[in-house]
Amino acid sequence: MTEVDVVVVGLGPGGEHAAIKLARAGLEVVAIDRRLVGGECPYYGCVPSKMMIRAANALAEARRVRELAGESSVTASWAPVAQRIRDEGTHDWDDKAAVERLEESGATFVRGHGRLEGDRTVVVGDQRFTARKGVVLNTGTDPGVPPIEGLSDTPFWTNRDIVQVEAVPASLAVIGGGAIGLELAQAFSRFGAQVTVLEAGERILGPEEPEVSGLVMDVLTREGIRVMAGSTIDRVAYSDGRFTLGDISADKLLVAAGRSSNLADVGLETVGVDPSVESVETDGRMQVKDGLWAVGDITGKGAFTHVAMYQAAIAIRDILGEDGPEADYRAVPRVTFTDPEVGSVGMTEQQAREAGLEVEVGLADIPKSARGWLHHVGNEGLIKLVSDGEVLVGATSVGPAGGEVLSMLATAVHARIPVATLRHMPFAYPTFHRAVENALNHLG
Repeated sequence: MTEVDVVVVGLGPGGEHAAIKLARAGLEVVAIDRRLVGGECPYYGCVPSKMMIRAANALAEARRVRELAGESSVTASWAPVAQRIRDEGTHDWDDKAAVERLEESGATFVRGHGRLEGDRTVVVGDQRFTARKGVVLNTGTDPGVPPIEGLSDTPFWTNRDIVQVEAVPASLAVIGGGAIGLELAQAFSRFGAQVTVLEAGERILGPEEPEVSGLVMDVLTREGIRVMAGSTIDRVAYSDGRFTLGDISADKLLVAAGRSSNLADVGLETVGVDPSVESVETDGRMQVKDGLWAVGDITGKGAFTHVAMYQAAIAIRDILGEDGPEADYRAVPRVTFTDPEVGSVGMTEQQAREAGLEVEVGLADIPKSARGWLHHVGNEGLIKLVSDGEVLVGATSVGPAGGEVLSMLATAVHARIPVATLRHMPFAYPTFHRAVENALNHLG
């Protein structure tokens, strides 16, 4: 038995941040993970996927030259993308630098599967640690695999596989019309793959506003992607190097159908928590119970790096006995990095109505704005605002810079800035964010 101040189990962005900050604050910290330090985001999620998207968007923009500035000829090559991901993005899926950063902070790193064994106690291999202050759980999620007949017997890809490919397949089927599925579908289509997206829900991007689903589907369809919402997949077969899903056939198959929490084998039952839960409940200080904190995907508050970091900062303050605001999820922003980008924050119109609010909605089309007109091609987008008459309770920003325009809307929702104040502020001309003013003027 080794006694320390804090044990961190799981070193995704939130756990890594907590371990480093607590160690730098002078606490004795043991940080445990059986996988790569840094988690999904730097190796399989945010970083490599956005490198793909950046490259694919560059191709798309080059192809727009003909409509804006003359003639152009573009030949796509995946080789520089794969090389950049390997060399700059993931360091060939090696976490040496991350481990060194962790250890330089003063934390002790242990590679292995950490498991709770009662209050403030964690076992990893033949080592047992007891924590004077407590344990931080950040065990994250794995790619979800739907129970489709035959699927598990095929060499399908998840997001962890597709970011490592060295060549673009001739054809690609994608199960899942959420953020991950659509981002990668569009990127591979722009590099020449024939792509089909199959979504079980009635529309793609189900958590977003219906107007957004329709707009993005139109864009993807015009780009040559076959999008099939409301699809039922009874069986997946694989033979002679081809996948078959009903009447769909493809060289490769990407499964992007959500995530599954890593909670089944972390010993939750030893501290009185049901191990079968998909997420653990926490209070505003990220405590599951006295001496146990949880951050990141396993809290069910959004599988985003920024949420994990936000929660980790709260847990750090609580462990160090510092004052600060408790967790507030009213204005958690999210961005889907398709082209156009889809940014949203707060409630959708439907959620606001279901909450019993006196809802007012304002819509503005980006192509009808001055900047959208000037942009001319690749200018698809919209601004949708949802208010209770006094303040914004939700907002959506879709466009060439949708995620960036979202920042002012997220601030407005978070700070409860009165709609009247927003209406009477100057908006720079000609910008994409000026379309927010148009949406404000249409609230009602």
